Amino acid sequence: MKFFIDTANLEQIREAQDLGILDGVTTNPSLMAKEGISGKEAILKHYKDICEIVDGDISAEVLSTTYEEMIKEGEELAAIHPNIVVKVPIIKDGIKAIKYFSQKGIRTNCTLIFSAGQALLAAKAGATYVSPFLGRLDDVSTDGLHLIQEIRTIFDNYGFETEILAASVRHAMHIINCAKIGADVVTCPLPPILSLLNHPLTASGLEQFIKDSQKMQ
Repeated sequence: MKFFIDTANLEQIREAQDLGILDGVTTNPSLMAKEGISGKEAILKHYKDICEIVDGDISAEVLSTTYEEMIKEGEELAAIHPNIVVKVPIIKDGIKAIKYFSQKGIRTNCTLIFSAGQALLAAKAGATYVSPFLGRLDDVSTDGLHLIQEIRTIFDNYGFETEILAASVRHAMHIINCAKIGADVVTCPLPPILSLLNHPLTASGLEQFIKDSQKMQ
């Protein structure tokens, strides 16, 4: 399973990269705004900076909602770096744009997926990734993991090459359960990734090892 970090914070991206397990980055307008990044030129430069840190797929989101504007914006984003994946919302014009991009060899990530039907349409259009949002479904008392199971079954039934990118991942058990279900990718902030390291028996065992080693000196 691939690990992507969901942030626009360069320091956190570098920290995840230094772990040696990072496969890519996802961002969105909200994450950019959180880092104080605004304006077209600043956003494009920030994507370039991310591409210089991580040798993996970097999802760059279009801000437009019409077909023509999404095409224009997506082509501009794709020109930044070969690792850029154009992130497109699951709307009617978004599906049309994904089909266009797939025919042009531009990779895409279809975002804001909340149903198996949406994922199926995106895969049919040729999306490289679909991003079902687990945490947001959980927030409205719906089982986000069940959605990933449905998508996995559909994609396996028909041999779709589109990868399932589990998004809105909130904690370690989300990551573990996504791995058990068969999500191709999880994307989340740095803390849930680091929390996979934690176990009380590891901490107590290491503490005991250190104490015992000191007796040997």
